[in-house]
Amino acid sequence: MEAIWKKARSLRSTATDAERLLWRHLKQRQLAGAKFRRQYPIAGFIADFACVEAKLVIELDGGQHLDAVEYDAMRTRRMETNGYLVLRFWNDDVLLRTGSVLEQILRILNERRHQ
Repeated sequence: MEAIWKKARSLRSTATDAERLLWRHLKQRQLAGAKFRRQYPIAGFIADFACVEAKLVIELDGGQHLDAVEYDAMRTRRMETNGYLVLRFWNDDVLLRTGSVLEQILRILNERRHQ
């Protein structure tokens, strides 16, 4: 198995609270029937969540991302080069405003499906 896939599998078993909460709402096509994958390799990076059919990536950021702004921007550019739209949410938003986060994801999913 390729190293990136092993790393993705490892990340799935060490999910943050925010990742676990969002996954409960995204798995099994619960959001608009869209199939999401978690810790999915794209363009040499591992996306927190990806809907391949809609070319949508969802990244959750914790405090450590304040020190990684340039790296995150480069990751986003690489994924966008491969046709993906990257949405970023802070962990606190997922944990404290789950409904709002889900509404925004749903809106973008619907937009991308009707393009």
